[in-house]
Amino acid sequence: MIKKLVAITFALMFLFPVAAQAQIQMFDEPPFEHYKVSRGDSFWFIGQRYNVDYRELMRLNPEIDPYNMQVGEVIRLKESAEHHSQFEDQVVQLVNRERTNRGLQPLQHRADLKNVAHRKAEDMINSNYFSHNSPNYGSPFDMIRSFGINYQAAAENIAKGQTTPEQVMNSWMNSQGHRQNILNGQFDTIGVGFYRGAWVQLFIRAR
Repeated sequence: MIKKLVAITFALMFLFPVAAQAQIQMFDEPPFEHYKVSRGDSFWFIGQRYNVDYRELMRLNPEIDPYNMQVGEVIRLKESAEHHSQFEDQVVQLVNRERTNRGLQPLQHRADLKNVAHRKAEDMINSNYFSHNSPNYGSPFDMIRSFGINYQAAAENIAKGQTTPEQVMNSWMNSQGHRQNILNGQFDTIGVGFYRGAWVQLFIRAR
């Protein structure tokens, strides 16, 4: 039954009504490097709109599940575009809202730590595990150091299966250990990673 449903979903990507397409502005090439997913989008339709092969879009965005594209996620349209995830940014915003509501300093979303968190999320999906200890990178503390990041203290939150930033933050805030990391006053820096339903928060005290 699942295989049949998948086949039907894929077929629907190619059966977008011509009349509906005529109402959507098309471009000879992407006018910008990123695109925010809207309701009903597919790689095929986005590729048609911006004159990019849908298979190239899938290659540029391996973290996006083509059968479960999330509204609000940001995808790359060009090779030159840097990895960027609206979901990762939104998680940081929600973290800092929780902190400032309790009189704590907001955390800096640093690019190098964000990269490590994204790699950890990818690793959990690609290596099929759910654990703080990676079979490829070791502990989160080892992993952070292996990417050349120095810190005085560190912590990690992970989650899997939540579909929105709000959902994963609710899960973390309703768990004592995860909430303590989010509201720990000694941390000043955060890196958030999201990849196909896997979520990672890395916290460090950098100064």
